[in-house]
Amino acid sequence: MLKSAEKTGTNEFTLALSISAEDFEKAVNKAYNKEKGNIAIPGFRKGKAPRAIIEKRYGEGVFYDDALDIAFPEAYEKAVEEAGITPVDNPFDFDIKEIGKNGVELICKVTVKPEVKIENYKGLSAVKSPTEVTDEEVEADLQKKLEQNARIIPVEGRAVQNGDIAVIDFEGFADGEAFEGGKAEEYELEIGSGSFIPGFEDQIIGHSVDEEFDVNVNFPEDYAETLAGKAATFKIKLHAIKAKELPVADDEFVKDVSEFDTLDEYKADIRKTLEDQKKTASDRNFENEIFDKLANILDAEIPEVMINRTVDNMISEFRYNVESQGIPFEQYLGYLGMSVDSIKETYRERAEKEVKIELALEKIAELENIEITDEDVEAEYKTMSEKYGVDIDTVKKAVMADTVKKELKARKASAIVTDNAVEEGAPKKKAAAKKPAAKKTTKKKAEEAPAEEKTEAAE
Repeated sequence: MLKSAEKTGTNEFTLALSISAEDFEKAVNKAYNKEKGNIAIPGFRKGKAPRAIIEKRYGEGVFYDDALDIAFPEAYEKAVEEAGITPVDNPFDFDIKEIGKNGVELICKVTVKPEVKIENYKGLSAVKSPTEVTDEEVEADLQKKLEQNARIIPVEGRAVQNGDIAVIDFEGFADGEAFEGGKAEEYELEIGSGSFIPGFEDQIIGHSVDEEFDVNVNFPEDYAETLAGKAATFKIKLHAIKAKELPVADDEFVKDVSEFDTLDEYKADIRKTLEDQKKTASDRNFENEIFDKLANILDAEIPEVMINRTVDNMISEFRYNVESQGIPFEQYLGYLGMSVDSIKETYRERAEKEVKIELALEKIAELENIEITDEDVEAEYKTMSEKYGVDIDTVKKAVMADTVKKELKARKASAIVTDNAVEEGAPKKKAAAKKPAAKKTTKKKAEEAPAEEKTEAAE
């Protein structure tokens, strides 16, 4: 039961609450039944000693800690509801004033959601990138498709050129020592791809098959920590040279790789695809910029715990994606020359923005009186069921209705922001002038009326 709730700091409340003697006694009994199997008392089989005997031997409060763990969550939940606050972290700074047969009296501090203010969220503006596709872009995409369908043929009688595929053995040395990950055999390196350290591929050009030579490079300053900025020498043996033989861009090629009959039709389809891609990217970038501005106009002092928790969620998702590919997470971070702590810093700015946007959309939903009905929730469950190919009952067990309502509210609030956003530089639409309504006049007034009347155009 809540006894008092006092705001004691920015985003902090101090709650005084109690657990009745009756409720605490029930919790103590549950704790006894849970733990008695682990307690041995002389004269009793293990797990059969009465509670009174155990309490007499170990003290009246032997089960109090476990009982408090059992009773507190429900008492805390009710107290939070009575206080009308929304915690964003577990309660802290417990001060147990009394615990025993008369119940529990305690005080704890709670970090709560911040007070939020937001204005002028309609009419936010951003630049939309152009979506026109040039002839050069069409030709470049066609060239990629030719390369995707190229044949790889062996090259004889000449040295490596830019664009060739060099088949090499290599081993790297820094400070005179071979380093981990710097060795491979018969590696196929496309010259000019930029897939190796800057300067490496250029030094392969001009060499011929069966040559052995050194390549000298400097690792970038932002490379893995052990090699960052260091000079390195790679021992190279060139085994073979290969080249791409591109097909001819003609109607026959088009028939082989597509549903079209002519090169012109194929190019038209490439143009349409590129236009669609540009429009999608433009819309996405426009929306991202609008939400960046939404985050910037939010007025709130955000608790650190909200940002930290979002960072942790991001890292958990990142870890899952890495490990699902069979790579240990810490090993992957080692490749990047990073640690968990350093990667947390890289996520912090993005996490803070996400929290701000979430709070902004919640406030907008409140200001706009957005309501989500049970029918809306049911429809969303059905959509999720169809999307993930699982029955609707499974979806309902996995996702709470309150979570669905929160998501739908945020979605509607988001639509209000984007629907009212303005494209910077776009010509303003002129409103059509309203046609003046016909006036009813008596014959006398009509005769007295001037030949021309001034009318106001709609703004």
